Amino acid sequence: MKYFIITGASKGLGEGIALELLDENHTLLCIARGSSEKLRQLAAAKNCRVRFFNYDLSDHTGINPLMDNIFKQIQGEQSEGIYLVNNAGTVKPVARVEDYDAEAVKTHLHLNLLAPMLLSAAFIRLTKDVSCTKRILNISSGAAQNPYYGWGCYCTGKAGVDMFGRCISEEQQGEPNPVETMGVAPGIIDTDMQTAIRSTDERAFIHKQKFVDLKESGQLIAPAIAGKKLAKLLLSDLFKDGTITDIRDTY
Repeated sequence: MKYFIITGASKGLGEGIALELLDENHTLLCIARGSSEKLRQLAAAKNCRVRFFNYDLSDHTGINPLMDNIFKQIQGEQSEGIYLVNNAGTVKPVARVEDYDAEAVKTHLHLNLLAPMLLSAAFIRLTKDVSCTKRILNISSGAAQNPYYGWGCYCTGKAGVDMFGRCISEEQQGEPNPVETMGVAPGIIDTDMQTAIRSTDERAFIHKQKFVDLKESGQLIAPAIAGKKLAKLLLSDLFKDGTITDIRDTY
């Protein structure tokens, strides 16, 4: 049995990844504020076990108990692999730095940066004595490498997660049961995040029209297509520990 912990799995890219991983030999443990009826129905048809853990990851205080509860569902000594996909995130607030609302910035960084850090920490701790394949996939972005006007929070959070993954890789070298980690930018996906970007005031985000044009010209990637590529990478030999890549450079 392989176990997959996926954040933000109720919609968008997270749901796309989860749908691709449906298999009778897989157990999906999904963290989200809601659930996906589509995922539940298809899982039942494929005899795949799926459980949703309803939790808002911007609240860091319950992450360790949440992971303890999730790992009660995992039979580590009998597993072929245990995987964590840090996908949940938000682009808001989109604003010039001087216009930041402190609470909005805190919520953003708790969800986009602190939550992946704490989830990864718990994952490593709780699998320390498990000898199967163990991997953490962090959903990255081109914004981790390139500054965008109005995206100070988003660029900073994604860059932080990329560096955190590289630090995990350094620490896991020489461990008897190492955890592999990789950051992957999925391209520009047609999700609710894109809807939020297109509704942003142009003073806050001067590149708004670019994203409107991408939508209108049909250039956004469907979550199911991106999810299929990411799921394939997660389980393949192309998963390269300690690296950051763009899925478009791989598939």
